[in-house]
Formats: sequence, structure tokens, C-alpha cells
Amino acid sequence: MQIFNHYINGQFRAGTEQFESLNPANGKPWATFPAATEHEVNQAVEAAENALFNSEWTHYTATQRGKLLRKLGDLIVEYANELGDLETTDSGKLARETRAQSAYVADYYHYYAGLADKIQGQVIPIDKPDLHVFTTREPIGVVAAIVPWNAQMFLSATKIAPALAAGNTVVVKASEQAPAAMFKFAELIDQAGFPPGVINIITGFGEPCGRALTAHPKVARVAFTGGPETARHIVRNTAANFAHVSLELGGKSPMIIFEDADLEGAVNGIIAGNYGASGQSCVAGSRVFIQSSIYDDILERIKQRAAEIVIGDPLAEHTQVGPLATTAQVERCERVIANSIEQGASLICGGKRPSHLSEGWYFEPTLLSCPDQSIESVRTEFFAPVISALKFDTEEQAIAMANDSQFGLGAGVFTENLARAHRVTKQIRSGIIWVNTYRAISPLAPFGGFKQSGGSREAGIDVIYDYTRTKTTWINTSKQPMANPFVMQ
Repeated sequence: MQIFNHYINGQFRAGTEQFESLNPANGKPWATFPAATEHEVNQAVEAAENALFNSEWTHYTATQRGKLLRKLGDLIVEYANELGDLETTDSGKLARETRAQSAYVADYYHYYAGLADKIQGQVIPIDKPDLHVFTTREPIGVVAAIVPWNAQMFLSATKIAPALAAGNTVVVKASEQAPAAMFKFAELIDQAGFPPGVINIITGFGEPCGRALTAHPKVARVAFTGGPETARHIVRNTAANFAHVSLELGGKSPMIIFEDADLEGAVNGIIAGNYGASGQSCVAGSRVFIQSSIYDDILERIKQRAAEIVIGDPLAEHTQVGPLATTAQVERCERVIANSIEQGASLICGGKRPSHLSEGWYFEPTLLSCPDQSIESVRTEFFAPVISALKFDTEEQAIAMANDSQFGLGAGVFTENLARAHRVTKQIRSGIIWVNTYRAISPLAPFGGFKQSGGSREAGIDVIYDYTRTKTTWINTSKQPMANPFVMQ
């Protein structure tokens, strides 16, 4: 059993309460983690506030902050395999993916390292004589970064990197599900030389950890990625401290396959968007709309590809789909698929636990053909390798079906018609739209959703300003004293 501790004020501290983590590949305990109490949350926030106002970090120039972020990014590249293997053991995601993703996360730290000394104010050509007026951008304060289990290194980077580049300090609440990689990351923070308290990493449950952190009077901003129901709790909690809140929430993303698409590319997109990462992605394109003339062909191609997928140990190089993160996800898949078949869906392939694996939380890549969007599988965000496929006839029908969802995070369009690509992407109400590709990301490109997928954005240039407040300074440059306010000129 490995033992992990909170990282607070530059020190690793054993929690007063602990919980076990189970390895999804075999269902057995492999590590213990601390469950933060309200007192430990307060210690982390106090350390962050002290670092913000009373430490060497307070006096760092923006260029110095950028150099530290670059060093941290370099260390992430150096330890990417170790970070990836820890995440795989804890979450069940493929090691090939977690190692590569950990290495790519370094680009986010490098990107914001370069932006740190480019956060600028402006001089205002004010409409009054003898007054010099300018704005500066200052750190917003202590940031609470709350990340889900399915991509903690990546989703913490999109919050930590711009927050630190802007001069803030951070308390990260790693998910209580699979937080191991985040505590290895804490070692790299220490190695990079950040002053104590600048970055603090804790984990624990919604009550008391999540509530105490998001409602803390010294937290100025909450950056959250997760589900809508937890987001509602956060919004209510921040009524106490008026913290700025950014929300990147769930999705049930549509993929539209037109008859003029490159069919091989379209099938690859469907496979990548749903069976990649075992479907455990907030942008999984699990509502697949296929034009009627190619519907049967596409389903047969997906079925053939699914039969060839290697399911097994996520640490093995040849594995293509690993286990789900929790046994509850497997049980949910079984329940929703059974309900959907009763409602009229047809099971094309998958739909059960693989027979060759006697332990662990595995689920076969699954394809359902659904008559309409009332089917439960079409409405449910699985976080599993489950596709619901539906027919459409016209472009207008496809757009209407794609928009018929409470979510609006991602979307995919496959067509060789450039004019159609522009028409359709303009009308789909989603924050990210891929055309003839899927699940591509970059630190340069903002992402976020519409509707109940949240309205906030992460990554890109502009997000760094979300971690600042504008200060306006007025300077009287006249040689004359300020006029008597009771004498009208």
C-alpha cells in the first residue's frame, strides 16, 4: 500500500482521516489518501493567503513567475512516465495515454510562463485636464481549483498555470477518486522551488472538504470542472464569500456524419471520440447522428472495429481499452443499457463485462441503434465506451437533433462539403466544434461549453485575465492644489 499526504505550505502532512483507493484493473486496495477536514482546508487556505501577501512570492516579478512555471513544465516532461503510471494505476486510464498527456500538460505551463510578463494595463485618455489615469491588473487572490478524476493533471494545469502566471496562489482539491498523480506533482512543485504556500494540494470529499474550500471567506475565485449537480452546490457555497466562479461541466456531445464524409475518417473519429479513454471524457461524442443512406454501413464498420479492440491491463502497451474508474460506472452502464433496450434501442455490439477478465471494472465497447432521442442512453452521460446511434435525413434535421440536449460542450461534424461545414458549425450550440477530427486540444485554444455545460472558458490567451482584477489609478499632475470642492468654477 502506498501512502499519500496533503501538500500544505510546502510540506507533506498526514491527514487526520484517511481513505483507501482501489485499483480499477483488479478492484483491490493499492493506496491510502488523506480526507481533508475543515481544519486542514483552513490550513491550506491560510497558507495560500500568507504566501500571496507576506512571502517572497509577493515580490516576485512577472518574469520570475514565468521562469518558475517554465521550470515546473520541464520537470513534468522529465517525470511524465511516472506521473502517467500513477494516474493509470489509480484511474484505470491507459498508460500510453496518461504518459503522453502528462508530457503534453507541460506545454500549458510553458505557454502561461510566456504570458506571465505580458499582462498589461493601459493609459486612459481621460476627459479631464491635469489627470493621468491608468489601469493595472493585479492578482485576484487565493484560487480554489477543483478537478475531477478523469484528467487531473490536464484539468489542474488549465487552472494552476494561468492563476500562477497572474500572481495568485492556489489550493487544489484533487478528486477523491484517483488523486495519486497530483501528489507526485506536488513533489515537482517543491523541486521547482516555489515558495511555501503558493500551491497547496489536498483531497477529500464534498463534505466537509469541498464545502469548506468553496465557501471559505479568503477564497477569491473558484475554478471548477465536474458535474452540474456539484456545480450547483458550489454556486450556493460562494454566496457566502462572493468568490468569482468558473464552471466547466459535463456533456453529451453530438457527432454528425453526413453521407459525403470520408467514411474511414468518420469512423476513426467516432472510435476516438467514444472508445478512446474508455469513453471517460467530458467531450465524448456519444450521440452519433448518421445520414440514413450510410447508416447501416457506418454501424457495421463500428461493430467490426469494436470487435478488434484489445481490452485489458491499462499498463500494458498493447491494450486499447482499459477498465472504468469505479464499479458504480459499470453497474450504471448495465442498468441504462437494459432500460434503453426495453425502450426500443437495438444492441449492435458490447453491452456487458468482457468474459475473459474475471476481476476489475471493465466494460465492452458498446453500440446501440436508437429510434429517437427519448431513449435513456441518448440522454445519459455514461463516462463509459457506449455509443447511441441515430438516423437523420436532412441537414436541418441533424442540427435540430444535435441541439436537442441540456448540454453544449463539444460537437463533431464530418463532411467533405466546406460550405456545409460552415453552415452547420455556426448553428450548433456547443462551445467546441471539431470538423473531420475529434478531441484535439491545445493550450492556445480556449474550451468550454454552452447551456448546462457551463459558460466559462479555459486555456487560450484571454483566460489569464480571469485571474486578475483591474485597478484604476488617478494622479493629479497639476502644479496647483486640488480645488476647493465647495467653490464652483
